[in-house]
Amino acid sequence: MAGNESGAVVVTGASSGIGRATALDLDARGYRVFAGVRKDDDAKSLAEEGSDRLKPIKIDVAKERSVATAARNVKKAVGDEGLVGLVNNAGVGGGGPVEFLDLDDLRNVLEVNLIGQIAVTKAFLPLVRAARGTIVFVASIGGRVASPLLSPYNISKFGLEALGEALRHEVEPWGIDVAVVEPGSIDTQIWSKGEDQIRETISGMPNEAIRLYGPQLTRFGEVLNETASRGISADRVAKVIHRAIASDRPKHRYLVGTDAKVTARLKGTLPDRAFHRLAGTQFKMPKDVPPE
Repeated sequence: MAGNESGAVVVTGASSGIGRATALDLDARGYRVFAGVRKDDDAKSLAEEGSDRLKPIKIDVAKERSVATAARNVKKAVGDEGLVGLVNNAGVGGGGPVEFLDLDDLRNVLEVNLIGQIAVTKAFLPLVRAARGTIVFVASIGGRVASPLLSPYNISKFGLEALGEALRHEVEPWGIDVAVVEPGSIDTQIWSKGEDQIRETISGMPNEAIRLYGPQLTRFGEVLNETASRGISADRVAKVIHRAIASDRPKHRYLVGTDAKVTARLKGTLPDRAFHRLAGTQFKMPKDVPPE
């Protein structure tokens, strides 16, 4: 239905990782890119690396006023041309044992990773409709398979899967496509941040939480180290996002990376208990009860 090899695109979370790679990739292909960032330094860096077609815009997806202002500014710039693509990529990590989750931290993850994507989509959808464009949600294999100790992140990514599926039905009459991109492990700063976050989580936990869940957190830190060593380039995800925008029949879901494809295949074919045991081994979760 859609399918656009040129035109204007908005990319959120463009300061680093997948968002930055996508903004620069689309810019290099001749698209007019509005790259959403929160910090002036990131805006300056992107402007210096990109062409004159790439314009950084300030947007905090968790703040309605910021989203509305960004949408107005983009509308002034593109006019009746509209947007051929909206890439919802902004996101944060978050984790810890469910029993000891700080609910405000959970709310923040959901506000950025899920509610923020809805806010951005609502604000820019009239511009996407004008160009019969494509909306892309950057989810994760973590939107199909949940990891222990990362429930806030996983909940948000599972939510994006549902959001994309529901929205696809709603906007189909206008020729708008909706694609969900599901990367596996990516070679970005998110993994080193994840390790730092685990250390920070442990340091801020009460003694009882450390007694109960310390071994799980420590072992999951080892998993993050191993994941970082096999992560694929963010550029590979950027190319898939371009494919979704340029195609006149984009897939509903794009798995990116061998680990994502293998995990999805196993999840879809193994009995639930068998997959649970396999995943538990992969996540190095201890089976013994901690001493009293």
